[in-house]
Amino acid sequence: MLSGLDPRRSITILTGAGISAESGIPTFRGKGGYWTVGSDVYTPQEIGTWRFFQENPWEVWRWYLYRRGVCDAARPNVAHEALVSLEAAYPRTFHLITQNVDGLHRIAGNSAARTYEVHGNGHEMRCAARCTLARFPIPDGVSSKADKEPLTAAEKALLVCPACGGTARPHILWFDEVYEEELYRSETAMAAALSAAVFVTVGTSGATSLPLHAAAAAGQAQAVLIDINPNENPFQVFAQDQGGLWLEGSASEWIPALVAVLRAQAG
Repeated sequence: MLSGLDPRRSITILTGAGISAESGIPTFRGKGGYWTVGSDVYTPQEIGTWRFFQENPWEVWRWYLYRRGVCDAARPNVAHEALVSLEAAYPRTFHLITQNVDGLHRIAGNSAARTYEVHGNGHEMRCAARCTLARFPIPDGVSSKADKEPLTAAEKALLVCPACGGTARPHILWFDEVYEEELYRSETAMAAALSAAVFVTVGTSGATSLPLHAAAAAGQAQAVLIDINPNENPFQVFAQDQGGLWLEGSASEWIPALVAVLRAQAG
């Protein structure tokens, strides 16, 4: 199925929360995930909106800094590392679309040029007033919060846009916002799906729109579709319907083995 890959077409990987769960980062929807911890008052779907940020920016920041603390404690696992080696084998045709905001793919060593963080990055912030679309690292003086720990006045003073001095916001795609190429490279991600000879989905439930559209686009372009997930999901069904594969299991179990096969095709 994977022999004789067309070198002009890409190998495109799409990752979701499942790959990072093996590094200790909770999923949104799983038991103990971000839907159920971090706030006793609001659900993530309430906090993770532009509307809520306008009303209560420091509660939003506190929750995202809590999530950042969880991510800071995590390290890339063998699945992340295997994808770094796959990019090295296919430097011109490798593409990595990730829904994850933990930054672990970049920390592992995948390049910024080939990694499309379509939901943002929890280690970055940008101007809430859009004076610029540039992203900035969250300053070192802002601590990652323990659950329910409030921000200090000094931390609030640091969470400002370096360009205009106005309030900064987390660089996250919120539930009431839309994908934008300039911020999230969403069009680039879709182009990578359309050019794929192999399209691999990893650890995603299919609950957001761009991944589903990307998989459909890859299928229409006659890509080999492979889904890696321990649970039944829409990508598994779609892959099997298109003559592809469902590799039932974890990212760390299957990605290194799949990468070894794909690297062998690179010659």
